[in-house]
Amino acid sequence: MAQIVGGGRPVNDAERRVIAHLRDSAPDDWLLLHNIEVPRGDDAFEVDLIVVTGHSLCLIDVKGTRGRIEVSGTRWFPARRDVFGSPVAKLRGNGRALKGLLTRNHRELERVYVDSVVVLTGADAELVDPAGRDSRHVTDLAGLVPMLSDVSRVRRGYTPDAGPYRTAVIEALNGSVRRSTSPPRFGNWEVEEQLGGDNRTTEYRAINATLPGSETVLLRVYRADPLAEEEPRAAERRLIANAYQSLTRIPPHPCVVRSRDFFAIDDESRFVLVLDDVHGQALHLYMSSSGRRRSVEADLDVVEDMLLGLAHVHANHVIHRALSPARVLVTEDGRAMLTGFDYAKPGPRPHTVANELPNVLDTHYVAPECQARPERMTAAADVYAAGAIAFQLLTGELPSPGGDGAGEARPGVPAEVMELLRRMRDPSPTGRPTAAEALEDLRRAREGLPREREPMLLGRLRNRFLRAARR
Repeated sequence: MAQIVGGGRPVNDAERRVIAHLRDSAPDDWLLLHNIEVPRGDDAFEVDLIVVTGHSLCLIDVKGTRGRIEVSGTRWFPARRDVFGSPVAKLRGNGRALKGLLTRNHRELERVYVDSVVVLTGADAELVDPAGRDSRHVTDLAGLVPMLSDVSRVRRGYTPDAGPYRTAVIEALNGSVRRSTSPPRFGNWEVEEQLGGDNRTTEYRAINATLPGSETVLLRVYRADPLAEEEPRAAERRLIANAYQSLTRIPPHPCVVRSRDFFAIDDESRFVLVLDDVHGQALHLYMSSSGRRRSVEADLDVVEDMLLGLAHVHANHVIHRALSPARVLVTEDGRAMLTGFDYAKPGPRPHTVANELPNVLDTHYVAPECQARPERMTAAADVYAAGAIAFQLLTGELPSPGGDGAGEARPGVPAEVMELLRRMRDPSPTGRPTAAEALEDLRRAREGLPREREPMLLGRLRNRFLRAARR
């Protein structure tokens, strides 16, 4: 039975299960410290569990996420909710920060290895990690003690016997960490579960603290530097607020994620965006899901909802600019919703966040005119991205860079739909329909009606107007 040497109150049942499991199943000489905060500059990061074993000190993050979870790069795509940043990457960064604190006054602890492990407590949780970068740091409850007992996890250059350093480790921890006395709370929202994040944001599922049992929301908590100079601080604030500003320009719509609130914490070191907690999965995961055959009609419904949402966004003078399968959610009832408006453009304004786009764009869905110049993103570029996404959904393949050719669709997909997707991916922005026109053509194709042809003069006038509007 491991010894619990201190800690705060567990946030949820998943954390309680892991703490109890280690207490009852781990070796007697292991030490447990749970639900603590570690200071980092003027801020702090939360750690679910720290375990001191005979050969290492390990940070543990508990995730109650259920079902299939696919890893792609630095993001996790769970089966029943929006994509989030890899908790492994974040936990390893926190581990490096903690190691720095421990060795500040105890240089001998340089030899002690600081490990990191994410525990998936859902009975049906399954991590699919083709690259294998995260999986070696992830386990389920049954595999937790064996993983922590594995001395081979200690990297070369560190001691495999941490026993002689135990007293120094405990002293350093006592001087570096503090107990977390209650679940994190942002304004009136109390955290139920930390979902993931990266160096810039952390995502939580939360409830209204004054209404226990109320529906959950999704919190995106952005970190900011309150001590930065005014100019870079203002730029950082504009970037953080961009998603909220964009979503407030868009009236509520069933195919666009809804923003509920946006506010700053204390000295503006953190900003909180409150969103609807959509119970669904990223289209990226929906397209790669196995074990079931999707019907053509269901996939066409997804395409129609995506265009319905995009037409609504454009009608309210907002350009998404970063549309990809990771930013389209498919709900449990088969509806598609647009999300991920962090880099959107909400109409004319005196500043831009387009300089951040090269860091987040998936080039497979970037229009030809924007490949080298992302700041040239227009509504036509959104249409191109939607066409590429729909093509991939209906054919199982990414479109060729040139955009020519109708592609090989699954049986049952009308030829008129594939022709529409070709026009949506026209190399020239003026050759693409608007989102509203694409939506109308899709509906007509699904009903077996011919597309209404524009008179040649009207088409030329429309293209001239579009070119003028994009200047």
